[in-house]
Parts: sequence; C-alpha cells; structure tokens
Amino acid sequence: MSSGLALQTEPAPVIACTVSRNVHRFDLLIEDMEAELGEGWGDLGFEEARAFLQQPEADDLVFIALAITSEDEADVGLLGEVIRTAKTRGIRVILVADGVSPATLHQLLRLGADDFLPYPLSDGALHDSIERIKTMAADPGAAADATPKGAPNAKPTMEGQGAVFAVQNLAGGTGATTFAVNLAWELATVDKKKPPSVCLMDFDLQYGSVATYLDLPRREVVVEFLQDAHTMDVDAFKQALVGYGDRLSVFTAPPEILPLDIMGPAEVEAIVNLARQCFDIVVIDMPRSLVVWTEAVLSRADIFFATMELDLRSAQDAMRFIKALRAEDLPLEKVQYVLNKAPGGMDLTGKGRIKKLAESLGVEIKIHLPDGGKQIQQAGDNGQPLAEAFRKNPTRKEIAKLAQGLHQAMVADLRASK
Repeated sequence: MSSGLALQTEPAPVIACTVSRNVHRFDLLIEDMEAELGEGWGDLGFEEARAFLQQPEADDLVFIALAITSEDEADVGLLGEVIRTAKTRGIRVILVADGVSPATLHQLLRLGADDFLPYPLSDGALHDSIERIKTMAADPGAAADATPKGAPNAKPTMEGQGAVFAVQNLAGGTGATTFAVNLAWELATVDKKKPPSVCLMDFDLQYGSVATYLDLPRREVVVEFLQDAHTMDVDAFKQALVGYGDRLSVFTAPPEILPLDIMGPAEVEAIVNLARQCFDIVVIDMPRSLVVWTEAVLSRADIFFATMELDLRSAQDAMRFIKALRAEDLPLEKVQYVLNKAPGGMDLTGKGRIKKLAESLGVEIKIHLPDGGKQIQQAGDNGQPLAEAFRKNPTRKEIAKLAQGLHQAMVADLRASK
C-alpha cells in the first residue's frame, strides 16, 4: 500500500490558461501550450474566466492566452472585463487573434493585454511571448524600455524640394491606410545611401489605425498639439512624433476619439508647414469623411491619392467626390486614383471593366494595386510594413515601384532647380 502511494506524484500546478469560446478552434495554440507547459495549463470559456480570475485558485496563474476570432468582436466588452480582471490580479495577458479587426486589437491592447500573437502561430511565437512576459514580471521597467523610441533624428536632404502626398479613402475598406503606411515606408527606404526623411501623419482623428498597423503607442500630447498647432514650433512638433525603426517618423491619431472639427484649416496648415520644415516627404492618411480642412490638405498636397475598388459602391462614391471638388472649384488635377485589388494583366474582362469605370468617371486610373491576399491583413496584425513582413507580396511590389518613381521625379526636380 505504501509502495502504491510512493508511485503517486503531485499534479503539476496550473500556471496558465487559454481563454476562448472554443479552444479546439486553435489547435496550434493547444500544441504549443502542451510543448511549453506540459500539463501545467487549463482552458476556460469567457464567462468561466471572468468568474475564475476572481477566485483564490487563480493565485498561481502567471498568464492567460486570450484566443479570439472575428466572431468574438461582438463581445469586446466581456473580453475587456477578462483582461482587466486578470491585470488586477497581476496575471499577464497574451492576445491570440485570428481575423480580428485592427480597431478591436487596438482596443484590447489599450485595456491591458501585454502581448499580441496573430493566428496561425508561427514557429516559436508562443515561446518568445512567454519569455517576454517573464522578463516583464522580473523587471517591470523592461516593458517601458521596449516602447518604441522617439522619432528618428532625420534632417531634410532635398533642399526644400520635398513633397506632400495625401491618401483619401473613397469607399470604406479600399486600403487607404495600408497604401499610406506602405508608401511612406517604401519612400523612407527607397535610397540606401541617401534616404529622404519621411513623416507619416494620421489625420483620421476618430478611427485612425496607422499606429495599429505599425504597433506604435498613441501619445496624449497629440491632442494638445491639434488644438494649438498654430502656436507650436518645430521642437513641439517633434515631441509629438514616434519612430518606427530608424527611418520613419509617425504622427499618430490621438488615443481617444475626437471630433473631426477639433482642428480647422489654420491648424492643418500649421501642422503641414511644420512637417515640411522637418522632413523631405510628408504622407497624410486622411479620414473617410470630407471635412472643412480637406481643402487645406488638397491645396498643399503635391499628389492627392484616392483609393477605390472595382465595384459599384466605389464608382458611386468616386462620382460624388468628384462632384464635390468641382462644386468648390478645387484642384482635381492633383488627384490620382488608386485601384485596389485590380484584376491581373491576363484578365481581359477585368481590364475592360476598369476602362469603363474610368470613362464613366471621366478620369484616368493609372495606379493598379493587385490583390495582396491574406498577407495584407497579417502584416497589419503583426505591426509591420509589407516590405518587412512579406517582401514578395504583389501589392508591396507595386507600391515599391510607385515610391521609386516618385523619388526619381523628386530627385530630377532637385537637379533641375540647381
């Protein structure tokens, strides 16, 4: 009898839990949890987790892996409660997301999630995330040290011959922010020997997601800057920027939703002027709506890119956009139309539809971006430009060619002016 007792071992303490609607939806996560923790982990549903995390039995937990899909976005309030409850107990939260929108990801990260992993998980991703949260637990200052640094100390190299490029979304979901982020990065890296200094500005004050696409913090100082831009100087402007890598400076949207009229044409003019003083190239991601200061940006922009897709919705919105600009006698010649998810070169039917769309609008559609597939979303979820995440992606290649052409034109203008 005693020998039988001697063979028994204490069960491994549960130090982690997956929290999901259906953990079997995340088979790769199950495999990685077993590989990392053996039997030292469990699984809970959302409601179960909210109750369990308030019990003394949760004292041994080191972290939870909150695994969600797009179907769970409707329950973002409940997910937020789980995160907040875990954080009050000192339990780290790893967010594992499959097909979740950038806006929801940003909201959950702001509520306190410590790390984010896109699903399907890449090899070693969970292991690396666990090591990061161990470091955070051992050294709370490590998380602050990992925060992206301030804007690169770049200086204009094009002797005042820089440019302003704005990007306007003509219909929801046509890839304007993806285009703006990747155009800015391609321009910032277009010349290895003498790269232009580039500033990417998110003027969508309500739902701007440039910070999410590049995994950057949003600074409270942006709100103050927007309200008093006409009194700010270059040093104040630089304080409002954050840096991505050592090449790109970013003026993010504010942390909270603000009315689009919090700044007027005068403030916009002042901000763009400061940006042009500090950088060779300024790329502005515009809000979906036309606002009182859209004219100010259009007037200052060298090129005003308008993104659309090959569907009736985009065609109708593009027609209304064109009519609005004509009614105000605004410079339509600055607008270049960007067709996202354009048909391939061998699709003759698609080519015919593009021609018919352009003729119906009375415009030329010169920029055709091929469909980049799921890699577009994955790069955004990873907080990386396409050039870093999926260099061979067809959308990335087309944006890189466009950036090269724009840079070459700027260099030619600089030489001609001398």
